[in-house]
Amino acid sequence: MMSVLGWLLGLLAVIALLPAVVFFVQVLLACLPARSRPMGNSVRPRVAVLVPAHDEASIIRATLATIGPQLLEGDRLLVVADNCTDDTARLAREAGAEVVERHDALLRGKGYALDFGVRYLAQQPPEVVIVVDADCQVSEGAIERLARRYREVERPVQALYLMRAPAGAGLKVQVAEFAWRVKNLVRPRGWARLGLPCQLMGTGMAFGWHDLALIELANGHLVEDVKLGLDLCQQGKPPVFCPEALVTSQFPASQHGLNSQRTRWEHGHLGLMLADAPKRVQAALAQGNGSLLAMTLDLMVPPLALLVLTLIGLNLVTWLAYLLFGLVAPACIAITALGMLGLAVLLAWARFCRELIPFSVLLYAPFYAARKIPLYLGFLIRRQVEWVRSKRDDD
Repeated sequence: MMSVLGWLLGLLAVIALLPAVVFFVQVLLACLPARSRPMGNSVRPRVAVLVPAHDEASIIRATLATIGPQLLEGDRLLVVADNCTDDTARLAREAGAEVVERHDALLRGKGYALDFGVRYLAQQPPEVVIVVDADCQVSEGAIERLARRYREVERPVQALYLMRAPAGAGLKVQVAEFAWRVKNLVRPRGWARLGLPCQLMGTGMAFGWHDLALIELANGHLVEDVKLGLDLCQQGKPPVFCPEALVTSQFPASQHGLNSQRTRWEHGHLGLMLADAPKRVQAALAQGNGSLLAMTLDLMVPPLALLVLTLIGLNLVTWLAYLLFGLVAPACIAITALGMLGLAVLLAWARFCRELIPFSVLLYAPFYAARKIPLYLGFLIRRQVEWVRSKRDDD
């Protein structure tokens, strides 16, 4: 009986150790000095910036104002007003964008809007399509850098996408901003040090026109961007991280908006991780596709709060088993995983986030994780499976 319990706890500990090791390695590699890469001198390809928008009248003009000045003669700026019930389409036209309107009450989600926009662009296809969400600000020079980087590698290119905490935000949003920076800056930067691809992040994504024929955009998946990146990688087009191009947006100030956004992202991530990761590992091994294997390992790192909760819970169980039954190995593996995670978080904060939040805020992180337990229980009991637009502060 004790041997069965020992093997079971040992297996659980090893499974939990894997994402902790991946996370630790990514952070450690990211802390190495950055490699400078001069921008190539080749002619910048002609681009179309595609902006899917659903009821974004309050922010669409501000977004387009950061894109328009970066476009050159021959470039296009296309807004897909998707199932809009407000003035998004009119305001986008007044801001100088091309606008197409899509109305379909059944097929809802960003993927369908992107597919609609790409089919519209097919009448006069560009060399590169850059996707920007309607609530984002595109930093100066980002369009240029993404287009030129695509010309260099001829693979999908992902900008650095950061979310900012609004002024006066509480501890929860500050910790969320830290976790976001770790996910979208630190971890992809670490993988890039090894020449490995990054996940697509939903905005600031550049695709070659011919690459879009390799994948199916029209879907309502909760994390369509991550699935899209995996599909492209499996087709031999692993995405490249381009941190020199910056795209930003802001966390919702309202608690309702935060909860809506967080539920869609994390339920989508967990659902994809459980349903898709085994198939991707199998495909990577069958194809000898190291890039796909690396992307799948990255996918198997759960949200940081869930990883913290999992390792704390596992340590409680394994150390209790050690005290009661003398089972040493599972407890040692569990504490090693928790120690690696803690050290990686400290390194990420010291190297990349010291100016973002003080260390005192970081100490709140375990309590922040504990407050997300209902979200993870909701995934087990009543998982969100349909795409829902994140609530804006003006909704």
